[in-house]
Amino acid sequence: MNERVLVIIDDPFESTTLVAALRMHEMDVIGEARNESVAVNLQRRLSPDVIVLDMHIAGVSAIRIAVRLREVNPLIGIVILESCVDLRLIGDSNKQIPSGSKIVLKRSASDLNVLCSAISDSRVSVQSNQKAEWIHGNSSLAEKGIHDLMAHLTDLQVSTLRLVVEGLTNAQIGREHFVSEKSVEQIISRLALVLNLQPDRNKNLRVQLVGEYYKWLGAPHH
Repeated sequence: MNERVLVIIDDPFESTTLVAALRMHEMDVIGEARNESVAVNLQRRLSPDVIVLDMHIAGVSAIRIAVRLREVNPLIGIVILESCVDLRLIGDSNKQIPSGSKIVLKRSASDLNVLCSAISDSRVSVQSNQKAEWIHGNSSLAEKGIHDLMAHLTDLQVSTLRLVVEGLTNAQIGREHFVSEKSVEQIISRLALVLNLQPDRNKNLRVQLVGEYYKWLGAPHH
């Protein structure tokens, strides 16, 4: 079956490029949306089988959009394009991803065969109520290792890391999490241990943590 696909990406250039590439691979792209309201209207009007959703729609959680579209059609396939290896890094929760969703790392999506396979498999996954699946495709072993490493971090540790990146002090982080400053120090020390950051008098630990964060986020950094 040739799935009817709705593409939801807020960046016009990325959307146009991806749609053209998918059509060259004989995928039936029936519509494009740049925001949530247009996506919902197109879904109701066109009844796509699968949505391809960019996670970085400006100012809106794409997880929320995916959940809303699944409410409209409980059997719609969902393919999410993502740059980072763990959605908690951008403030979302992995637990909220709709069942059967395929999360494709953007570096893997450059191989259209990987993305097309995820699109084709997404409907089967939701119909059989499978768990959400991360698709690494042609990602390096190092990137896959980062994903496995992130799985060992608790929600509290990831949240603390995000607050460190935002520049909050230990005291401010403690107030955010309703824990003592000493507890925050222990969380940061545990983070460094899990991430194998070695003590170095020439390197600030917080700077090292920020560097690791941006590496995992998939954002350009220096």
